[in-house]
Parts: sequence; C-alpha cells; structure tokens
Amino acid sequence: MPLYAFKHPKKEVTVEIVQKMQETHVFVDDEGTQWERIWDPPNTSIDANQLDGSRESFMKYTDNRKGTVGDLWDASRECSEKRIRRDGKDTVKEKHFSEYKEKNNSKHMKDNE
Repeated sequence: MPLYAFKHPKKEVTVEIVQKMQETHVFVDDEGTQWERIWDPPNTSIDANQLDGSRESFMKYTDNRKGTVGDLWDASRECSEKRIRRDGKDTVKEKHFSEYKEKNNSKHMKDNE
C-alpha cells in the first residue's frame, strides 16, 4: 500500500500514513485536528547534486538539453543561490560584475553594492 504524507496545519510536523488507494486520503489525529495532505509527484527522484553551483555542473546540466532561455536563466539562478548558501557569496556573479565594470567603465545595472 502507498504512503501518503500529511502536514500539521499549525506546526512544522509531517507524517507519512499507509492508506489504500481507494480510501479518502484524510488524516485526523487523536486531538481531532485534520492534517493537510502533501501532494508529491509519484515515483520521482531528484538528483540533488545535479546543480551544485559549479560551472562544470551547470554546463553538464544544460548541455544538449531542450528548453527555453528562461530554463537556462532558472538553472543559473539556482546555481547562484547554492553558491551563496554554501560560500556566503556568489563569486561568479562578483567576477562578472567586476569584468563588466572594467570593460564598460560603469556598474552593471544589477550590481547593487
């Protein structure tokens, strides 16, 4: 039987309950609180290290991939956020802003320092 995940409406607590597919997927605890169902795509896996923030992982992730320019921007932003979480700053962005300033004699419009 499949597992169904539920989240407490006020607390940051989740539980997984085994239920039949034919059942109504509702979970009410001993105190009478009805928990919210967490909807996850079935049988999916995520490669957590696919985009680790490095140039190499970004190139490997985007190489021969179908998608839009927006998809590339999203992947780039995700890498930037991972570098900030990991290192406290985004050295790739800082380098880009520095090179832009040197080449154009003005700050990049997104350089908010």
